[in-house]
Amino acid sequence: MAEEIKKSEEYGAGNIQILEGLEAVRMRPAMYIGSTGGQGLHHLVYEVVDNSIDEVLAGYCKNIDVVIHSDNSVTVQDDGRGIPVGPHPDPKYKGVDALEIVLTKLHAGGKFDKNSYKVSGGLHGVGVSCVNALSDLLIVEVFRDGKIYKQTYSQGKPTSKVTVAGKTDEGGTKITFHPDPEIFTETVYSFDILTKRLRELAFLNAGTHIRIADEREDKEHIFDYDGGIKTFVQYLNTNKNVINKDPIYFMKEKDNVNVEIAMQYNDSYNEQIFSFVNNINTIEGGTHLSGFRSALTRVVNEYIKKNDISKTKDLKLSGEDIREGLTAVISTKVPNPQFEGQTKTKLGNGEVEGITQSIVGEALTIFLEENPGIAKQILEKAINAAEAREAARKAREMTRRKGALDSAALPGKLADCSEKDPAKTELFIVEGDSAGGSAKQGRDRTFQAILPLRGKILNVERVRLAKMLASDTIKMLITAIGAGIGKDDQDFNIDKARYHKIIIMTDADVDGAHIRTLLLTFFYRHMPQLIEKGFVYIAQPPLYKVKRNKKELYLDSEEALDKFLFAQALDGVELALLKDGNTQTEIDDATLRKIVANISELDGLLKKLSKKSVTWKDYLKFKADGALPLYRTVLDGNVKYIYSDKEWKEFKDQLLAKRNELAASRGELAGITETDQADQILPEYKDLWELPRIDKLAKQIEDAGLHLEHYGETHTKPVYRLQDSEKKTKGDIYELHSTMELLDTIRELGNKGATIQRYKGLGEMNPEQLWETTMDKANRKLLQVKVEDAVESDRIFTTLMGDQVEPRRAFIQLNALDVRNLDI
Repeated sequence: MAEEIKKSEEYGAGNIQILEGLEAVRMRPAMYIGSTGGQGLHHLVYEVVDNSIDEVLAGYCKNIDVVIHSDNSVTVQDDGRGIPVGPHPDPKYKGVDALEIVLTKLHAGGKFDKNSYKVSGGLHGVGVSCVNALSDLLIVEVFRDGKIYKQTYSQGKPTSKVTVAGKTDEGGTKITFHPDPEIFTETVYSFDILTKRLRELAFLNAGTHIRIADEREDKEHIFDYDGGIKTFVQYLNTNKNVINKDPIYFMKEKDNVNVEIAMQYNDSYNEQIFSFVNNINTIEGGTHLSGFRSALTRVVNEYIKKNDISKTKDLKLSGEDIREGLTAVISTKVPNPQFEGQTKTKLGNGEVEGITQSIVGEALTIFLEENPGIAKQILEKAINAAEAREAARKAREMTRRKGALDSAALPGKLADCSEKDPAKTELFIVEGDSAGGSAKQGRDRTFQAILPLRGKILNVERVRLAKMLASDTIKMLITAIGAGIGKDDQDFNIDKARYHKIIIMTDADVDGAHIRTLLLTFFYRHMPQLIEKGFVYIAQPPLYKVKRNKKELYLDSEEALDKFLFAQALDGVELALLKDGNTQTEIDDATLRKIVANISELDGLLKKLSKKSVTWKDYLKFKADGALPLYRTVLDGNVKYIYSDKEWKEFKDQLLAKRNELAASRGELAGITETDQADQILPEYKDLWELPRIDKLAKQIEDAGLHLEHYGETHTKPVYRLQDSEKKTKGDIYELHSTMELLDTIRELGNKGATIQRYKGLGEMNPEQLWETTMDKANRKLLQVKVEDAVESDRIFTTLMGDQVEPRRAFIQLNALDVRNLDI
């Protein structure tokens, strides 16, 4: 008892912690950004971009640039009003700049002033101060009042004062930040995830120009959609045969809630509805979506009854029938949104449902009455869907009666496992009987099941359920998984899935890739819950088996192979720098490895740069002139380098004008074609993001004692001597005349004595190898299938698996140069 009292007394006033500034954010980051994994990492960018979008909503911003740098830092720049600077008038913050208050105080900003912002985006609403707290480096630049104000931070604390860094005639804010690796378990940004969000914002805020560039992979997209969500719907229906050429569109405000809807039908069998509240993608729906759906079903059925359209007496279409082939975007602006659901992206405001129902009901009724031709086409589509649904129901019942979909009657080809707990079991879907045989022999039959497929499965992109259920391979897949088939819970029950890891294991060749795509199409279109729950995986069998000396290794990429061979080549090798043929400096082992890594990276960057028509000699000239350009542009056949943000802004205006002029001449939507697919007659521009990194590497190489002129030139006398430190025989001494020759020689040494086998088919491996490399939990690598960008995913499936040939040909031509290890 005395011990308990003593412990209680130990908890006193001194135990109460007072967290100053942003310490609370660093201590409990998940409370503010959702997680310290990938979700929270990307949320940092959203918070900064949302500030720019709020400037758009307030009418002060038109351009937003987002750049992912090679070190995974991110820059976000806009041309809004710029964060206010100068001493804050509150006596409590005497002498503190308003910019510093915004960056260091959680609840400081203009969003609390209704005169500044009427509707504000953002989900958690924690602002840029939270981003500052969770970054090991943040640089803010404000373009305002003719000056550029700058301040730097680390982990939420200022490392400099607010200073004037220059003059400008622009307005806006530029924030560069690097996520703190002490906080985040993952610090690598996904270009696709950020692209998805930025594309949405461009569509939802008509006329806003948003650019995202990725310096790591030299990717870039520009989004600029004057048509807003009407353009969004048309973009979603790209490469699809639409029923109503012009989207149905209406926007109305009621009780301070603004509802904007665009909808268009196509001849596919899939429904695509995206809903947003204050620019937030409500992926779990909510009251605005349920209001839209119920109003749509009611209005269409009332129209059928009123106009006596159906041949079937008293036909009542279901919501599913009416939404078949529908693509719609719902955007609502709600002053005080209440979110619920697992991901806090489900609108819970009850009043919004009634408002949406009222607006949709009235507007859609008027549209159908005024456009009887379009109404007839839409209703014919819905009635056909109802008939197909009934046919599918009968087909499902028939196949069930025959036991084809009964999980009690498992397919004969399935080699099942003994474990009955789905959370512990795995299903390997394997290409062909040969690989299936190796997999069956190599597996752990306790928890691993094998289902071999013969040939290619049905392309389900363009067939209805009834035809799909006639395919023996499809029925075999459905039965093996055991959860049913369909997007609705009544047809598909995720709790009945017999395996929580469904692993696609195909060959590393063209046929294997095709089968993998067909399987992913099937899961994405008809069992999306498996992907949403994270049950679908892709096996990663090794590409190479390398034997060198007594070492044997399996490698899954060319990069890994290069890294291994370089490491082997440098084992026991010495490098000397020569002058007039005599040794000037000897390089130690650690320095040599660093030099080779730097030269290898420099070589890769220069190859990328050469594709942009910029050479090593050009770099040397830029350096001699004292400035590295940001972009290389070609306008009307004239090459021009851009050195400043101001010049870049002027060029962007020219670029957009020409893009929109071209689109208008073709009768297309302005800006709907993304940058990497733009027509060749448009102004050409290349982001020269490689130059600063090349400059840094060049300096490191120089600091190590190598001379830059040796990189691009072959000297008459040798400038390097490479030799084996053990043997020192003449045959193991290499006198080299350039830095490139040094790199090539080291690569050759790595290949010397190495046996490299490339695997194309799983059948080339014996059961033990397949187990060791691809199936053993201790060694294998699996890729989990996720839908990071639903819009882009749908577009890719439509392009690759749809019935239109031209988009597929254009896709192949666009990506042809990126193909590696082509099977011919």
